[in-house]
Amino acid sequence: MITQAPRGTKDWFGEEMQKRTYLEKVFKDLCETYNIHEIITPVFEHTVLFQRSVGETTDVVQKEMYTFEDKGNRSITLKPEGTAGAIRAYLEHGMQNEPQPVKMFYITPAFRYEKPQSGRLRQHHQFGIEFVGAESPLAEVELITLVTSFIKKIGLQDAKLHINSIGCSNCRKDYNEALLNYLHQHEDKLCPTCRERMEKNPLRVIDCKVPDCKEIIKDAPRTIDYLDEECSAHFEELKSLLDSLNIPYEVDTGIVRGLDYYTKTVFEFVNEDGFTLCGGGRYDNLVHEIDGKASMPSVGFGMGVERILYFLEEEGVELPMGRPLNLYVGILGKEAKARAYEIVAGLRAEGFKVETDYLGRGVKAQMKYANKLHAQNTIIIGENELQENKGRLKNMESGEETEISLDEIGKAL
Repeated sequence: MITQAPRGTKDWFGEEMQKRTYLEKVFKDLCETYNIHEIITPVFEHTVLFQRSVGETTDVVQKEMYTFEDKGNRSITLKPEGTAGAIRAYLEHGMQNEPQPVKMFYITPAFRYEKPQSGRLRQHHQFGIEFVGAESPLAEVELITLVTSFIKKIGLQDAKLHINSIGCSNCRKDYNEALLNYLHQHEDKLCPTCRERMEKNPLRVIDCKVPDCKEIIKDAPRTIDYLDEECSAHFEELKSLLDSLNIPYEVDTGIVRGLDYYTKTVFEFVNEDGFTLCGGGRYDNLVHEIDGKASMPSVGFGMGVERILYFLEEEGVELPMGRPLNLYVGILGKEAKARAYEIVAGLRAEGFKVETDYLGRGVKAQMKYANKLHAQNTIIIGENELQENKGRLKNMESGEETEISLDEIGKAL
């Protein structure tokens, strides 16, 4: 129906929009303190970008992408995540020639064709950061610290950091061989998708959500037991840095993340029910995967806005609902319209939040409306007020009224 939004999408307005605006402000303000700059990339990209970066064996590419052919017979995909587009922009605009590292944040819509559920929609929105050009695990620590600060600032309590290392291409060879040998022993109990994936990319089986596969994976070889010297040292340094900063974490060998571009560190913030609030990690080979040139060490994360709001609602956290309405200016009679609106416009220019009547309602109806708007103060402008250039400013909480010059209302607010 044309009067209903497509399934898996939603309209933003009212209190939910105010909450989202507040979250965006907290996130942007935090990024500014970390010297992270905003980037906006297109909502759609060439399909091959996601096939190369996200991985053809992932659920995202195989099942969840919104892909179509445009009028020029080009395969186009609505972005399923933010990292690939940000790195494409990094390469296209020569950011690799700028002083490194380059730190970018974005607030973007993302599109996944999947069953809509609480905190997860087909069109959802992500906060994300990409930190490009730093090999040190201090880059991961910076993003983990930022997410930790964000969680505290918005008042969430139930979100614990889980970390793992999935190694690099060197140690992944030995691990994949061990995992494949294990999976072959249980092949008859794996789902059809996992039986196909295990030959192409065994690590993807670890990420399967099918209950029978999850049960098999519990006893599968662990990536951290196959790390080479470099990857092991990287992971140990990461843990040491987190310990020094008193950031609690749990080593969770079940985390591999659902995208192929990750190497070494992967992390998630999850609640006690196992729902993921935020996920990210290191992806040192993504630049090479996209343009075929040398690798560039990078790390990033994505955090769903809808999922954050779901977590907040579950915990009963109340967010600030925007600035209060400083003043409602009531209008009594046609003659008062111009002067009343002149006062409204002048106070708004001073930075006050002001509202007035546009429907020609009576004074009683206007005061009811001001109450619904939770106005802190009201004033009525009519013929007498115009003649005397004075009005009675009413504090709506205390009921106290003060006579004041119409030219000096701002001083009393």
